Amino acid sequence: MRFGNNKLKGAFKSFFVINIIATVALALATIGIYFISVLSGIIMSAVLLISVITVFIVYIVQKASINDSLLAFASGYAQLQKQMLDSLLVPYGILDEQGRLIWADSELTSIVGEDALHKEIGSYFEELSEFYNKRIVDSLDFDTKLDDRDYHLIVQKICMDDVDPVITENVLNGDENIYVLYAFDDTELKTCKQELIDEKFVAGLIYIDNYDEALESIDEVRRSLLIALVERKISKYVAQGNGILKKLEKDKFLVVFRYKFLEQLRNDKFTVLEDVKSVNIGNEMSVTISIGIGAMNGSYEANYEMARTAIDLALGRGGDQAVIKEGKTVTYFGGKTNSIEKNTRVRARVKAHALRELLEGADNVLIMGHKISDVDALGAAAGIFAAARIFDKKANIVLNEITTSLKPVVDMYHNSAEYDKDLFVKSEDALTMVSQNTLLVIVDVNRRDYTECPELIGKCKNVVVIDHHRLGSDPVENATLSYIEPYASSASEMVAEILQYINDKIKIKPVEADTLYAGILIDTNNFTTKAGARTFEAAAFIRRSGADIVRVRKILRSDMSEYKAKAETVRRAEVLHDCYALSVCPSAGLHSPTVVGAQAANDLLDISGMKASFVLTFHNNEIYISARSIDDVNVQVVMERLGGGGHMSIAGAQLKDMDLEQAYELVKKTIEDMIKEGIL
Repeated sequence: MRFGNNKLKGAFKSFFVINIIATVALALATIGIYFISVLSGIIMSAVLLISVITVFIVYIVQKASINDSLLAFASGYAQLQKQMLDSLLVPYGILDEQGRLIWADSELTSIVGEDALHKEIGSYFEELSEFYNKRIVDSLDFDTKLDDRDYHLIVQKICMDDVDPVITENVLNGDENIYVLYAFDDTELKTCKQELIDEKFVAGLIYIDNYDEALESIDEVRRSLLIALVERKISKYVAQGNGILKKLEKDKFLVVFRYKFLEQLRNDKFTVLEDVKSVNIGNEMSVTISIGIGAMNGSYEANYEMARTAIDLALGRGGDQAVIKEGKTVTYFGGKTNSIEKNTRVRARVKAHALRELLEGADNVLIMGHKISDVDALGAAAGIFAAARIFDKKANIVLNEITTSLKPVVDMYHNSAEYDKDLFVKSEDALTMVSQNTLLVIVDVNRRDYTECPELIGKCKNVVVIDHHRLGSDPVENATLSYIEPYASSASEMVAEILQYINDKIKIKPVEADTLYAGILIDTNNFTTKAGARTFEAAAFIRRSGADIVRVRKILRSDMSEYKAKAETVRRAEVLHDCYALSVCPSAGLHSPTVVGAQAANDLLDISGMKASFVLTFHNNEIYISARSIDDVNVQVVMERLGGGGHMSIAGAQLKDMDLEQAYELVKKTIEDMIKEGIL
């Protein structure tokens, strides 16, 4: 309904409509009166006619005045609205469908400038331009920066379907929708929040990894000076952040500092690790330290507990590194040097005695390694089986998949009358063997999800973990006995040492000795990788127990198809930066392509100039990565970034939901990124 050129709306429109309806109703009533009394009908008709003529005359006479009043009221109301909007303390603006600013209040104008009107808002807030290109559905909000100020932007869509077409056509250029923009300045708020975070206290523990070994490598008169220099390096480093350093024991320190200093430590990647190693006053062995830090865990006590967890992770990964445990996030720094082999066997003896007590109290024993088990895992399992036999305990080895590398070893047990047919069982059978006093021994793996049967861990009350890989972020928790030594060459070596202390009259059968020896051979690549003095001592013990080198060599041989696959993997390898080999192992026709891929990764290191190798293998709808290194390249940190783990020189990872080409590019990009970051 229109009054002149003005469209009537709301209550004003209702007023006119009600009057028209009343007039029509009065006319109908007049007609009805005619049926009752003609005279009365004539009188009512006269009254109705006079009323209509009067209203018409008033309309003609007052039309211009009413129209002007309506326009004046609308104009005044609009000015009042504009003044109220302009006086809002919240930066506020209106955008069209093309992202142009068609109106802005004084607060928003002070941010973007007077000349921003009718310009694309994306020229001021780049993120908003990106969102605009995707078409805003209802609303969005995000944080951005402009002229060193932090802003929180909120954009909401307003549908213009009910607005007069004249306005949308002439004012809004025919747009069906407009968008309102709020820009909140969060600079002070974020600054205050950051200050609160920066002032939070962080707890840390610093351990000297090789305190006794380093002192033994230097003259007695210089020992106090060596320790003093190391402590001075640590104290000076902590003092940079106004932290407090407290010596707990001869080789252990407690440190407390503000969170702001932790950010500085992240940025310089804990240079104190290298500073301490640079201390040399004639000592043959460099001193290394491990750092565990707990932060943002809610309370001082919680931070300290997280620091203890972090230092355990650092030591379990071989030391010479820093670990930050911030909530559920774990970050690693350092760890670029090989773990220092400890000459003392005290720890092995202690763990052997603890394992003996658990074996004596068990009803039966279940032993398992990692998924797609290898010879080292089977060798360690065979050693634990031998230990269980000493105490007359029924033992079974959980083995789901028998690879081509394992088949000759497994056949030795199947073909021997000395072993039960159910020596090797699958996961579903193992679950039925669990009783209240079943002992579960996990070998050659410390990550729960990588074991042959993760469900067993929750069902067995007593769990033992024996592994030589560095601790990951998701280890087997609450283990009754945990023996993790990253400096050991293999799990078979660790088990061989335990066997020497678990019983004075230990006797290992030749088949078990062959398996243990084969496990050491595989993980040391024929005693060329991570083979220390204790490795050869363990091998000598196994050799005395009846291991036959010729038999072991026969069971470790590969067939022609596997040899050709390894040769093809080496042939197609791409070399990055003249020292990193990256290749794909063909899996067609191979029973155990992942094992072949790992062997090919070892072969690539035999090429002059190669520092590390990465081989990808597609198997069972997953992509397996075998990483090997020589010199001082830490492939474990590369695999951890891809969700895996392992040793500094031997590591691996598994990728899902992608094809080989995507995985290849991902590994390649990861290597390039870590080279740029200075990690490799």
